[in-house]
Amino acid sequence: MTKSCTCHQTPTPSYSQIGKPKESSVIGEILALAARPEVISFAGGLPSAEGFPVKAIKDAADWVLETCPQVALQYSAVGGMPALLEAIAKIETDHGVPTTPDEVMIVSGSQQALDMIARVFTDEGDKVLVETPTYMGALYAFELCKPKFVSLPTDDEGLNPDLIDDRVAGAKFAYVMPTYQNPTGRTISEERRRKLAEKARQYDFWLIEDNPYGELYYAERPPVSLRAFAPERTLRLGTMSKVLAPGFRLGYICGPKHVLNALKQMKTSMDLHTSTYTQLITARVLDQDLFSEHLPAVRRLYAEKAKVMLDSLEEFMPKHPEVSWTKPTGGMFIWLNLPKNVDSADLMKKVLASDVPVGFVPGVAFYTDNPEVNHCRLSFVTVPSEKIVAGIKSVAEALKTFL
Repeated sequence: MTKSCTCHQTPTPSYSQIGKPKESSVIGEILALAARPEVISFAGGLPSAEGFPVKAIKDAADWVLETCPQVALQYSAVGGMPALLEAIAKIETDHGVPTTPDEVMIVSGSQQALDMIARVFTDEGDKVLVETPTYMGALYAFELCKPKFVSLPTDDEGLNPDLIDDRVAGAKFAYVMPTYQNPTGRTISEERRRKLAEKARQYDFWLIEDNPYGELYYAERPPVSLRAFAPERTLRLGTMSKVLAPGFRLGYICGPKHVLNALKQMKTSMDLHTSTYTQLITARVLDQDLFSEHLPAVRRLYAEKAKVMLDSLEEFMPKHPEVSWTKPTGGMFIWLNLPKNVDSADLMKKVLASDVPVGFVPGVAFYTDNPEVNHCRLSFVTVPSEKIVAGIKSVAEALKTFL
């Protein structure tokens, strides 16, 4: 009898606890359905391609290759190129928090910043504070270090520092998005920012202020950074993904120099440095007044699309005491609240099977514990206005069948 040969079978690696592939989630399966081309998708957290400053980037790229190609195509310092550090320090200073270039560090997208901060600050079992709900990408980054998550109290005005109590004692840091939060679109007031800084000092935890959407205000500029109130214990994360182009994978951290030095050591072991070429292109674009020349048009575009969605929600959603939504003054997201007996994942399955299929992100994805299933995150900036109207109408019709 011949034995079957197993010598060429593909072996399964012995994965680490961190690297072990995760089982597919219900959310992942639903979002895969939402990615079909016929679906009107409110699911993505992408900036609008209409807002990419293509000509400014092309002109800057040509200038960089004409003036300093040997520098642009070479290795560079782990912390970032001086021209970009200076440009970002000037922006932060102009926005109300005096910042020097050595208080800025360049990273490969702010997602890398989240990963590095988790590794530098936390050991397994350490307490980490997060908003309820919070950005799912941050949870993914932090989970690799196996912290103990503690949810911070929120209300209709966002994070409420008055309700922070002894449960936070011993926490390493609080991850917060005080401006146009993902997923809710909420912005906390200057008074709450000041109180949050006081709580951080009282309980001796650091503040990780994620600010990807702060430049996307529709009318008035948002309140000043948390660094204005607790500079000695705040790391502020920024990104060029929402104001320039996400394909650059370029973000930054502002904070005390001694902490940035620790983060630079971590970054060295990860990727040595962020792309020199894209850093110099970005610095050139910023020097050409991107914020004053280009961003006003992006803000108008986002404000118009937000208004279309808000008007559509008002027109089509069932008039029910438990149906409501946030009304953001900037950013990319609206948070839809449903009756407590409605699971947004079930609602999405229903609307995906309708004549006008629509995708969104069920709210359960944004919680660490005690998830609330009766919420949806709706993103509007990449969807044409007529499809926003049709999509909201379709979601509303599906919701009525649950009521």
